[in-house]
Amino acid sequence: MLHNTPYKYLLCGLLLAACTADAFAAPKSSRDHETGEYPGTRRSSVTSGEEPATSFKSNVPATPCSSDVIVGAGQTERYLPLLAGRNVGLLTNHTGLVGHTHLVDTLLARGVAIRRIFAPEHGFRGEADAGESVASYRDQKTGIEVVSLYGANKRPKPEQLNGIDVIVFDIQDVGLRFYTYLSSMHYMMEACAENGVDFLVLDRPNPNGFYVDGPILDPKNRSFVGMHPIPIAHGMTLGELARMINGEKWLRNGGQCALEVIPCLNYTHQTRYTLPVKPSPNLPNMRAIYLYGSLCYFEGTPLSVGRGTDAPFQIYGHPKLQSSYSFTPQSNPGAKNPPLRGVLCHGEDLRREPPDSILWKNGINLAYLIESYRQIGGGESFFLPIFDKLTGVSYIREMIVAGAGADEIKSRWKGDVERFLVQRKPYLLYEE
Repeated sequence: MLHNTPYKYLLCGLLLAACTADAFAAPKSSRDHETGEYPGTRRSSVTSGEEPATSFKSNVPATPCSSDVIVGAGQTERYLPLLAGRNVGLLTNHTGLVGHTHLVDTLLARGVAIRRIFAPEHGFRGEADAGESVASYRDQKTGIEVVSLYGANKRPKPEQLNGIDVIVFDIQDVGLRFYTYLSSMHYMMEACAENGVDFLVLDRPNPNGFYVDGPILDPKNRSFVGMHPIPIAHGMTLGELARMINGEKWLRNGGQCALEVIPCLNYTHQTRYTLPVKPSPNLPNMRAIYLYGSLCYFEGTPLSVGRGTDAPFQIYGHPKLQSSYSFTPQSNPGAKNPPLRGVLCHGEDLRREPPDSILWKNGINLAYLIESYRQIGGGESFFLPIFDKLTGVSYIREMIVAGAGADEIKSRWKGDVERFLVQRKPYLLYEE
């Protein structure tokens, strides 16, 4: 258990890292464009001739590192009775799979009355750029209305919930506070609480659920990329967080929704869970997901974090950095206008080193950011306004400018992590 060592990763170590690399590496000679039945999910591909260290594949053989996890959506016998005879809305996207079949198909085939589908950032099919507004539309295959909950309409309007008895939530998260699927869930819970609609979470594992790290959000930095007073890496599933949001009365006016969670089976917070599909366009493999908690802060600086390349959130760079490694961001699906588009950047390639086991041990690592700041300089002008919203606090920026190192900054939030580990305990569904 984590006990009083919040930065320590639970045991799996080098054996897990070696097994993960062997089991999930994609062949260099081919691309995997396999899709599920609906709405169509593309696996990650590498066009530069280099394979990702841990790429998404759904048909990998069982290994000592793999898990027999059964996600909430896979337990139809537990939730279909809760939907019988009721008008259903879904908040889901391309990750809402039951095996290779989308939840929409699964429910329709069993006679569930789906009245409306709601979609988070990146859209129902998971193809839109980060921050790109997606219009509402009617799905051609089913005729069901798809309502976008990104852009101006982040919280469902009362009329959009008219005639709906229960909202089913099924989206794969990655366990970082600034990943906006959590915020979309919050707003839907809020709307359900205010409009008398039940809320059912089909839970999925947290691929970064084996550690807790980072500062608790300062309320003055609350935004869509951070709404809750939790650490950056909270170590919880969205089902657990839904229970916490309800229990701590974090919804508007202290409201609480009628909540039910279908937990995963055979999952603990020690499980290293490999996602079957990429959760969003710029997190194409497990390596990116493991690095995301350390590299996302570059989005609040002048640097590129690899958007517009084959390795987003696995590389970073800038024209002024001194390095033998270089790349040039270009427009591509999921990054139509990436930062530093068409500009030669020098920086670091983290696709191979350090090994996953070291990433797990280090947790959030600000050393990449601090070294880049020291090379480029610029004082406060190095940081964009969104930086404090991503970190959730102002002191990280202030300490970097003052010359502090990664370990010194990390020690500042140790108390936050220890308090949160106690606060979250009543809401956990899985063994720590």
